[in-house]
Amino acid sequence: MDVELQILKHLARDAHPTVAIVDEYCAEYKDLFKEVRNYECFKYLHLGIISTIKRKSLPEIAKVVSINSAQSLQHFLANSNWSVNKLKLLRLNKLKKQLDGRAITLVIDETGDRKKGKKTDYVARQYLGSVWKVDNGIVSVNAYGVYANITFPLTFKVFKPKGTLKESDKYKTKIDLASEIITELMESRFNIELVLADSLYGESSQFLRKIAEYNLGYVVSIRTNHGVWLPSEQSVRANQWCKFKRTFSNQKSETRYIREIIYGKKRAITYWEITTDPETMPENSTSFVMTNLQGNLKKTLGDLYRTFRR
Repeated sequence: MDVELQILKHLARDAHPTVAIVDEYCAEYKDLFKEVRNYECFKYLHLGIISTIKRKSLPEIAKVVSINSAQSLQHFLANSNWSVNKLKLLRLNKLKKQLDGRAITLVIDETGDRKKGKKTDYVARQYLGSVWKVDNGIVSVNAYGVYANITFPLTFKVFKPKGTLKESDKYKTKIDLASEIITELMESRFNIELVLADSLYGESSQFLRKIAEYNLGYVVSIRTNHGVWLPSEQSVRANQWCKFKRTFSNQKSETRYIREIIYGKKRAITYWEITTDPETMPENSTSFVMTNLQGNLKKTLGDLYRTFRR
């Protein structure tokens, strides 16, 4: 037995280095990989993802990180003995440790990527936000955290269209997936104080009930024709426009305008329009939002606008 241990120690080697930032980050997850080659592939994938190549496919990543072929990366992702769930749990726990109980804003969004062929699971013709049209691709519902103007990924769930389901799958809408994400993050004890989401979720009573279940604040987009029930003697009115500055990540700023739309009597839920031009109300730069937040909402929503219009 001692001889075998000596041989194993002799054969063991350190993983090849990449760049400092990748090596330092990936070292936090090294213990999840029993084989050094799997750990190296883990680092190569991270290096490829942060590289400047436009197409982050395995063959292109293999080229940019200077390995002979993409087969080792493919084997790492498809067949090697490491646990995605353990990796996800460890990453979320490290995030929670860094946050140390501080409150975050949760952004619910979806991503659609074009995919050719039929080799990737759950690819179908569906609306892809990345190209603003229906095309062949895969869609995921994603959750991001925001703290001190830093946006970081939390988790995601792949949307599985009905025609792509496997025997073990159960069909779930994007609303179902977003609701599950909120439940999982709350049960993991992330301190979420505010939820931001687009109109797909903002128009969903199921999604809003899930937010209410945890007594969370929210700002959600809604359609311009969003309906609100009013007694016949009450009317809809709009307050005056107020200007605010939207500051971008490059520190440049532009003027925006915000006003409250009041349906009948004032209520706990309020409605707001935000636009670049109050005269023409351009469709691609005008938002109609609903919120349960209270206080000076002209300033609050103006400050949130950069995060909300990601």
